Formats: sequence, C-alpha cells, structure tokens
Amino acid sequence: MARDNSPKARQRQQLDRKQSQRASYDRILIVSEGSKSEPLYFKEIRSAYRLHTTNVEVRPSELGTAPIQVVQYAKELFENGDAHKGILPRAFEQVYAVFDRDDHESYFQVLRLGESLNGKLRNDTKQAIMFKAIASVPSFELWLLLHFEDAQAPLHRDEALGRLKRHIPRYEKGMGITRSTLSVASQRAQILAKRFNADTVPEPYTAVVELVQLLTQLRQ
Repeated sequence: MARDNSPKARQRQQLDRKQSQRASYDRILIVSEGSKSEPLYFKEIRSAYRLHTTNVEVRPSELGTAPIQVVQYAKELFENGDAHKGILPRAFEQVYAVFDRDDHESYFQVLRLGESLNGKLRNDTKQAIMFKAIASVPSFELWLLLHFEDAQAPLHRDEALGRLKRHIPRYEKGMGITRSTLSVASQRAQILAKRFNADTVPEPYTAVVELVQLLTQLRQ
C-alpha cells in the first residue's frame, strides 16, 4: 500500500514524532493574556531549567485579552489542539490561564470558571487534568517587580510598570532569569498570598509564583 504523503498526513507524523520525544514529567499548557512579556518570561524559565518544549507549551491567547477570552482559548486549545502550532488535542496534564485583574469586567466570573473546569476535562490518556486560573492584581508586572523590590500596598498597573522599568528599562526584551531573583520574588509573593488572594482586590496579589514553582521543580 502506498504511503499517504498528503500535507495532513505529514503534519500528523510530525506531531507524533514530537510527542514521542517528550520527557516523562507532566505536559503543561500555559496560555497568557499578554502576547510578549508573559510568553517571553515563561519561555525563559523553560530554557533556564532545561524543560522540554513538548512538555511545556507557552501560547498567548488568540481570542482576545479579557480574562474570559484567555480561559476560553486555553480550554479550546487543550480540547482541539492546533496542528499548525504542533499541538495535539488533549495532550496535557495541566492547563494554566494567566491573566490580570486590571479593569476587566469578567475577572471574578473567570476565577469561578477556572475553578469549575478543574478536574472536569480529560486528556488523551483519559486522565482528569488540572485547569487553573493564574491571576495577578493589578497585573503580571507585579510578579516581575517582586524580583527587585517589595510591594505591600495596592498599586495601579501603570505604577507597577513604572517601578519595574526603573530596574529594567527594556524588560519586554527579556528578564534574564536567575535563581536568586526567582527565590526573592517567590518569597515576596508567598508573603502576599498569606494576606491576600485573587478576590481581595485591590490588594496586591499574584498566583504566578505557583506556576513558576511548578516549572522550576518539574525535573526534580
């Protein structure tokens, strides 16, 4: 029988080869609100800790930047995959939707939606997956700022960005991940988490620390 050499067949073969090369630890899908800073940061983490690109997929939302759109895209990408991006359907054990509080009207609704999806979706091995909303108040820039200074009082996203740029004027081009700054940021974020949570707006809070700790411990 002649081999099927159609574009779809070749694409499927490439996806199968990619999946066969993955490491033994969990497959993780990260979908972010932002299209630059967040993906770049998580890709730096992936590179710094030598995580396999098949195991840790980082993608910006293609439906929009509202929290509800980020979660919807994460769910759709998990369920349907994307052959053009080399992503097979349901090929993950954990899915994370990363978004900001900012002034989004759908913010609180999406926190509950994330909770409702956790453990309800099944992957390609019939395993119930973890689905989690990773929120930051006021924005992802708070997590980046914690690498350099503390923040205990409410602040607007513009203030967080301004303070961050005093440390890294061109931070959009890359953070330059080091274990020392990650450790400091994690400690500061954990202290905030003892006082506040994603619902206690406008108090500063970021769940990014949970995702970062997961990524940095995957290979241990």
